[in-house]
Amino acid sequence: MELLGRLKAYWKMTKSLQTGLLMLTGLAGYFSAQPGMYGPPYEIFVLMATLYLTIAGSTVLNMWYDRDIDARMNRTCWRPLPTGKVSPSEALALGLLMVAAGLVWAFAVRPLYAAILFAGVFFDVVVYTIWLKRRTAWSILWGGISGAMPVLAGRTLGTGRIDEVGILLALAVLFWIPTHIVTFAMRYDADYRAAGVPTIPRVYGFRFAYGMVAVSAILAAASIILAAWRIQVNAGAFQTLLVLSVTLLFLALSNAFRPNPRLNFALFKFASLYMLGSMMLIAWGA
Repeated sequence: MELLGRLKAYWKMTKSLQTGLLMLTGLAGYFSAQPGMYGPPYEIFVLMATLYLTIAGSTVLNMWYDRDIDARMNRTCWRPLPTGKVSPSEALALGLLMVAAGLVWAFAVRPLYAAILFAGVFFDVVVYTIWLKRRTAWSILWGGISGAMPVLAGRTLGTGRIDEVGILLALAVLFWIPTHIVTFAMRYDADYRAAGVPTIPRVYGFRFAYGMVAVSAILAAASIILAAWRIQVNAGAFQTLLVLSVTLLFLALSNAFRPNPRLNFALFKFASLYMLGSMMLIAWGA
């Protein structure tokens, strides 16, 4: 039972939903280069395993570094590190081991693929979490680069090179990040104030934040539609993607012109569904 409890604590530190979404973007990037959603089974397994190890490992390292912030926020004070279920040294060792294993395995498969995964880890842990998160509200843009790496890595593994479609897919995720993060920061503004973390709503005000979310949604939708067009996804997938994009833009613009907490939370929820659905359509439609 003690082992099971520890494994559950480890699992909570990986943020399984966030990790799963980023893994899905990597898989979509890979299948965008493999018509018929087909690829060598071992290569697909390696893709999923290395993505999981590097993304989840980075998340564990983030929780290790931010354990003092997490302890001050109602939303995160229950996490394994603030509650003492996992020690800081244990979390650090786990995160480093996962990241190292993922990068070494990825390098053995394709060095360029491993280099992109390394960039994701570096921007997430070093640039975003350690360097900028506590210093500037614009840290989310640099952190967004790390979120864009899995889809670029998947596409690169499938094609053997970095191409225009891979960059467009990466930009779609990068532009989507503020839509997701800024709406989240507005909903939990009190928590971020308590922790002393600068956010776009805190530093520039909610009006600016609503406008930024709208611009972010427009750029994200444009990037993913252009990527789908370049891939030449089938008509059904493209039309469904257009419907999802129009819905995202409607919510974002409505929230910008007539903001209210319920609409903001609806946009936050739909933004995640939008990215999930869009990536599934890219994979299937290719």
